[in-house]
Amino acid sequence: MKLYCLSGHPTLPCNVLKFKSTTIMLDCGLDTTSVLNFLPLPLVHSPRLSKLPGWVSKDGTVNLEKELKECAGRVFVDSQPEFCLPERELLDLSTVDVILISNYHCMMALPYITERTGFTGTVYATEPTLQIGRLLMEELVNFMERVPKAQSATCWKNKEIQRMLPGPLKDAVEVWTWKRSYSMQEVNSALSKVQLVGYSQKVELFGAVQVSPLSSGYSLGSSNWIIQSHHEKVSYVSGSSLLTTHPQPMDQSSLKNSDVLILTGLTQMPTANPDGMLGEFCSNLAMTIRAGGNVLVPCYSSGVIYDLLECLYQFIDSANLGTTPFYFISPVANSSLEFSQIFAEWLCHNKQSKVYLPEPPFPHAELIQTNKLKHYPSIHGDFSTDFRQPCVVFTGHPSLRFGDVVHFMELWGKSGLNTIIFTEPDFSYLDALAPYQPLAMKCVYCPIDTRLNFHQVSKLLKEVQPLHVVCPEQYTQPPLTQSHRSDLMLELQPPPMPYRRCSVLNLPFRRRYERVYILPELANSLVPSEIKPGISLATVSAVLHSKDNKHTLQSVPKPPPVAPSKKRKRVIEEPPVVLAPKPLLSGAVPLDAFLSTLQKHGITEVKVEETADGHILHLQAEDTLIQLEEDGTHIVCDNNEPLRTTLRDLVLRFLQKL
Repeated sequence: MKLYCLSGHPTLPCNVLKFKSTTIMLDCGLDTTSVLNFLPLPLVHSPRLSKLPGWVSKDGTVNLEKELKECAGRVFVDSQPEFCLPERELLDLSTVDVILISNYHCMMALPYITERTGFTGTVYATEPTLQIGRLLMEELVNFMERVPKAQSATCWKNKEIQRMLPGPLKDAVEVWTWKRSYSMQEVNSALSKVQLVGYSQKVELFGAVQVSPLSSGYSLGSSNWIIQSHHEKVSYVSGSSLLTTHPQPMDQSSLKNSDVLILTGLTQMPTANPDGMLGEFCSNLAMTIRAGGNVLVPCYSSGVIYDLLECLYQFIDSANLGTTPFYFISPVANSSLEFSQIFAEWLCHNKQSKVYLPEPPFPHAELIQTNKLKHYPSIHGDFSTDFRQPCVVFTGHPSLRFGDVVHFMELWGKSGLNTIIFTEPDFSYLDALAPYQPLAMKCVYCPIDTRLNFHQVSKLLKEVQPLHVVCPEQYTQPPLTQSHRSDLMLELQPPPMPYRRCSVLNLPFRRRYERVYILPELANSLVPSEIKPGISLATVSAVLHSKDNKHTLQSVPKPPPVAPSKKRKRVIEEPPVVLAPKPLLSGAVPLDAFLSTLQKHGITEVKVEETADGHILHLQAEDTLIQLEEDGTHIVCDNNEPLRTTLRDLVLRFLQKL
């Protein structure tokens, strides 16, 4: 059993498991942190960005003024943002049979894999994962296509030139594998390969293994996966949460008795408590509005935003924010808010019960009805006529490199009254803000990550007790910035097996058994003999029939009768004779009893030598050796057939024939 690791990002995994002749891809996350190296894409022409100076090396030998721009001491690529894809050279991705998706954030690289590698398999995901994943992909394509860039910067990727660039561009890895966004046509084609599954539904793969999704408690429709055969079980835990937020709670008990547990997608903010961060979010928002400023919340169009809106719903009246407008701007804002209300069976019990009242499970429905929350596809059109300040704007993309958020950064960045509140943990806020410096607006960092922290995961692993744990190497050592914090890493016995991008792990358990079925008529013909009290054995001669990884023992077919031919043949062809199999022998030859039997038969000069596997008896007068071993007996005798036969019969007295 092998695990190929195609992504180095612990929360955006992409692994391939080879298990019992099937090749299974576990998630295909897209590492979007690479976009932080690019200049933002403004929706409206930005004089500030267009006037940034080009970069020239200090000695003047390298001039990349057209490709690289300098801003506040940092260098950015002036080109369409590109993404770091999962590794494609480690194995032939066209051989992947199935892709299992755990949540909508971990499927953003799907079109690159299904449309550009010759993939012909099936993708399995839950319905909310598919629908919200579609929205996030659609939004990404929309952000890119509405601000097209004519030039494509490639010279800076040359190894010799990259080595001379200032950091962090100098340290960017795998830059030649970075690719521009896919098209909407590729998105639709990729998602047409998705087959929907429900929690605990068992899906048979080629008769070899069964896969089944379990609720992971992190987002709508998010799953952990069980991959099992008759005798082995692998659990894949990715992006799970034990906190009571809007999704169905995590199913922990089904993870028990795993031979291997592959662990990814732990919290990126192990020291930040989500409840404390929500409180900080609300208080900073209220403070800014009261002072007459605007609040900008860069966020994804699904996920944490549902919890933020719910938190604000409870907070608005007590903080006297009843008249402040809230705007949610995204090409898919309307669909996202509607989808969250219709996936009732994927919600926690408390929200499910509201559906039968009938009430909307999320309070943002009421915020929309009372006109406190308004949603728009972009800043153009209706929004520009309805827009009034001070206000709160939720919009994407959290990297601040594309989407409507770029416009608000340019609009509000120069005033100290305004505040930007970061709630998504995927990007370093300092790196996100770098191309907008110098900045006057206040910045608040309240990352809300509900995924498992190290304390919760240690407790979970103690309960489910897998034999082996596999995880990204980042989890086996403390964070670089807090090297003294041994509580921010996984300490297990036996230690977990770490992986990094491009590593291939041989998973440490061997398949020892295979299930074989026996046909009733063959079973009926068996004659068991008792070899020990309570243990019976029967020999079987059969034909092993294997198809679709199912093995069946069938009776040996009888030779067909020879049809009488019209022409007389001189030689009648005899059907081949099926010989009866030799009887099998079981038991052991006890040394002392065997020596006394030899003595009775006149063999007295016996020299006994002990070996690692048993004993060697040297019959000196007869010049014969008898090797007594645990699983066999050998008689070595030259040109004395009567003696060999006698000795064989004496050995057989101690053994049982089957």
